[in-house]
Amino acid sequence: MQFNKNKQLQAKTITPNKALLLKALKDIFNARAMADIYDENRTITSYVHSTSRGHESVQLAMAYNLKSTDWVAPYYRDESLLLGIGMQPYELMLQLLAKKDDPFSGGRTYYSHPSLLDSDKPNMAHQSSATGMQAIPTTGIAHGLQYLKNNKLIDPESDDNIVVCSIGDGSMTEGEVSEALQMAVLHQLPIIYFVQDNDWGISASGDEMRAMDAYEFGAGFKGLKRKRINGSDFEECYKEIGKSIKWVRKNQKPMLIHAKVPLLGHHTSGVRKEWYRDDLEEHQKVDPLAFLTKSALNIGITEQEINDIKDEAIAFIAAQFKDAVNAPDPDLDSVQHHILAPTPITEEGGNRSPSGSEKIIMVDAALHAVDEILAKHPEALLYGQDVGIRLGGVFREAATLAQKHGTHRVFNTPIQEAYIIGSTAGMSAVGLKPIVEVQFADYIWPGVNQLVTELSKSTYLSGGKFPVQSVIRIPTGAYGGGGPYHSGTNESSILPIKGIKVVYPSNAADMKGLMKSAFYDPNPVVMFEHKGIYWSKVPGTEDAKSIEPNEDYIIPLGKARTHLEASLEMIENGESISIITYGMGIWWASNAAKKFKNQVEIVDLRTLNPCDDEAIFKSVKKHNKVIVLTEETLNNSFAQAIAGRIQQECFRFLDAPVKCIGSLDVPAIPLNKELEKVILPNEDKVAAAIETLLNY
Repeated sequence: MQFNKNKQLQAKTITPNKALLLKALKDIFNARAMADIYDENRTITSYVHSTSRGHESVQLAMAYNLKSTDWVAPYYRDESLLLGIGMQPYELMLQLLAKKDDPFSGGRTYYSHPSLLDSDKPNMAHQSSATGMQAIPTTGIAHGLQYLKNNKLIDPESDDNIVVCSIGDGSMTEGEVSEALQMAVLHQLPIIYFVQDNDWGISASGDEMRAMDAYEFGAGFKGLKRKRINGSDFEECYKEIGKSIKWVRKNQKPMLIHAKVPLLGHHTSGVRKEWYRDDLEEHQKVDPLAFLTKSALNIGITEQEINDIKDEAIAFIAAQFKDAVNAPDPDLDSVQHHILAPTPITEEGGNRSPSGSEKIIMVDAALHAVDEILAKHPEALLYGQDVGIRLGGVFREAATLAQKHGTHRVFNTPIQEAYIIGSTAGMSAVGLKPIVEVQFADYIWPGVNQLVTELSKSTYLSGGKFPVQSVIRIPTGAYGGGGPYHSGTNESSILPIKGIKVVYPSNAADMKGLMKSAFYDPNPVVMFEHKGIYWSKVPGTEDAKSIEPNEDYIIPLGKARTHLEASLEMIENGESISIITYGMGIWWASNAAKKFKNQVEIVDLRTLNPCDDEAIFKSVKKHNKVIVLTEETLNNSFAQAIAGRIQQECFRFLDAPVKCIGSLDVPAIPLNKELEKVILPNEDKVAAAIETLLNY
């Protein structure tokens, strides 16, 4: 593990005295001046944004109580929190205006959506704009920190670090927030859920969108300490937040702070207050600036001093805004930077077929690969549904791992696919490398939101600061009458997600080599594992068993493999054909090819994204006839996308139309095994297509 030794390890020493109030006055006047100048220059500040007007005091109080080794996830209204930790208005304006030197994303993401790794400020991992979605990755950070602390894998001076998840009251109604709270209390994680309640969710008022407020909601989570505070009163906020943070640091347990605050500005620049607000006068009565001014006057700060601070802020913000407007825009050629983090695995390595090794089934290859990873890497974890000590996975793919490596590293989760996937972003941010499992491909959908909004975009929107290193295992495919909810194949739904990689092994050796490479890859990797070839029990899949590669065996992601070759004679006579496939398709194609001796080349893609187009096109140009074979339904599928690329790149080499074979276009696999057979491809269907194309 690597630790940032340059981090400042001490909390800010500011106390609730004159110095504190002067600082707060400066920051709140800066925030107000920023909101005003943005409103006055709406043609310039045209990107959608929100400001902290009305929320400033509670945000500043939180910021002043954090230390630089803590982690915080601000939400989209938290500009005062950012000012409070030391960000300059100019830096925030660069993000507002989507400028090149925006320190968070280089002009790629919204205002107050930071990602930060500065040595003198709290850490901030990337988070999306999707409201409430930050709760899961941020809880994953706390989960990861707990593991690092308990296993002495963290700098001892950072042992009392905490995590703060800032969130609005409207977002607390999201189901994914409940998943986060469940895990926080189940594992007693060192996290504060910092709820800023202004009683509005865009144009929906509190009584329209919730049956209880966040404080009342939190009562349902046993083990969650709760506190209410008046978010308008800076002194109360600073004192009570300070106490709360001290408690969480000492006890390393979760807490919810519910701060009631006014909303004095627009929801966002795109939803303006004059369109729907009828309560502005009531909210103005609890303006944090009025409370702060009163506190300042009470300890001897004069009205003149306050006015001077205000005037200085207005002038300062005007100058900062002018500089920000004139700052350069992003270079256009940078638009494709940081889509994926560079991988260290570029060549095949290790021994695929060492002498003395025995053949193993695919599920054992996966088991052995993860076992070796856990033994070698203390930063590796395995978790998901039923992978824990009692069962070891419903397919026995994790059998004995909890016993060998401990239940702190191999553990069950609740039935929470969103948390399983989304938490890996937080785990990765603190240096862990999680391997997680969604039990069946049919169950991935609740987790896709996190996969799309948090994992896939993190590298790109953080400018490369926060790649998410995680392996997401998904048992997939129809097998033995699994029925409509245990037979899905959905790679075509996952592949359009940019910023992730997708692999799909067809045999034991590839399973082990791809698992290792997926683990070492610094990007999110979705690994589809076909249940029907786990044990080679399906007739015709016996050869999915392989000699077990050695521990160092790796396969670079994005490299296909020729599974079967045609003879040179057949190729030269124009009597050969190429089949492009993966997963179970390899075995349908292999069995069909037995009827066409030396005439069939089978390309096993192994990795679907990045796809080895070079290998595909080379094979097509060699044989001039091609089948693209998949288990998925065909319409709008990955297979058809490959066919389209072949038509575009290899049209003049083709002697026949590209033939795609897949399952029948039905919404689900029926429970009845005979109906299942009718829907799926098989060797006879593939053989018929081969014969047709060879005779074309």
